[in-house]
Amino acid sequence: MQLSRISYSSRSVVEDPFKWAYTLEDYGYTGWEIVQEGSQCLSSKTVQNLKNIYDTTSLELTLHLPFSDMNLAGLNDSIRAEVLRQMKHYLTLASNYVNLAVVHPGYLSPYGAQVPQQAYMTNLASIRELCDFAADLGVLIAVENMPDLPKIFGKYPDEMEEMLDAVGSHNIGFTFDVGHANTVGLIDEFLDQLGDRISHVHIHDNMGKKDEHLPIGDGTIDWKHIMDRLSNYKGIFVTEMASIEEGIKSLEFLRKL
Repeated sequence: MQLSRISYSSRSVVEDPFKWAYTLEDYGYTGWEIVQEGSQCLSSKTVQNLKNIYDTTSLELTLHLPFSDMNLAGLNDSIRAEVLRQMKHYLTLASNYVNLAVVHPGYLSPYGAQVPQQAYMTNLASIRELCDFAADLGVLIAVENMPDLPKIFGKYPDEMEEMLDAVGSHNIGFTFDVGHANTVGLIDEFLDQLGDRISHVHIHDNMGKKDEHLPIGDGTIDWKHIMDRLSNYKGIFVTEMASIEEGIKSLEFLRKL
């Protein structure tokens, strides 16, 4: 099969990503999702590199907001304010070049686990604030379903649907992560319940137990079935791999479907 919109993403890259981004089109990629982690974090200096990529390639750019040490459900108001400040900073820097940004829901801290409803409402308020801020920049916030990890919001279809509805923003979308859904054994359930609300798709493989981010075809996911079910989806598919080589391997697998 041929995918008309196929993007590459990796949070594992430690060398200068603004150099290897120029090679993506050579391998058949049409986009790059810039993860705001490590060397890929935008700054007032590196945003010029992003502009050069935008101006001199045909790559469709999207943004993945940071998630390390970032908790949208955190109940320490000062720390949560800093989390939101950083996310808004990256949204502002990238807003001339992207129209979609992925965000992870929050999770229960030790204190939050004692008052889970308060933490959940804080999570909703944080996402709502990001949606409102990003709307003024013309960037859609697409909330991602999470893998089978303890005390994290957004693992299950019912929960994701309720979260999207409860935020109540016109500027909220859904990033469907196939690999994450596989760790809870609910890929088809996500598609049944939220298939018509998918704004963005992340694809990677695993053995069904943990979030391994294996090349596509190296795990237990039935990709022919998944791609058939997503045949009417017109958005971007993003391979989330540890390396360009794994991304190329994933593309080769998809082309043989």
